[in-house]
Amino acid sequence: MRMTVPLFAGAAFLAGCAADTSQIRAIHVSALQYDDHTCEQLRGEAARITRKAVEVGRRVDKEAADDDAQTGVGLVLFWPALFFLEGEETASTSEYAELKGHRNAIEEASIRKECGIEFKPLLEGQMHKMGEES
Repeated sequence: MRMTVPLFAGAAFLAGCAADTSQIRAIHVSALQYDDHTCEQLRGEAARITRKAVEVGRRVDKEAADDDAQTGVGLVLFWPALFFLEGEETASTSEYAELKGHRNAIEEASIRKECGIEFKPLLEGQMHKMGEES
């Protein structure tokens, strides 16, 4: 019975933590919806989506850090509380996955149209530390 509690708490720890931005995969967004955009419009949309992704990414990473802190306290003080952590899927993580998908679609459309737009990688897992990126 003594071994059951640590194993149970460890499983709750792994399942209960919110994902940070590095763990969120982009949802598929078709680049066809950007076919009628000019290169200038794609450039503007890419900047807008990137700014929004950084904003939402900061929120996602903060949620993940908060869950990590709650998990640490829960493991030490009261492990049954770990069952009440939000888990991986929040409105912010869904929004971030969608923004990543749109950004990928805009990049694909930009490449097809030979716009020459430079897409810098998002510094995932570190959104709360970085400034805005365009």
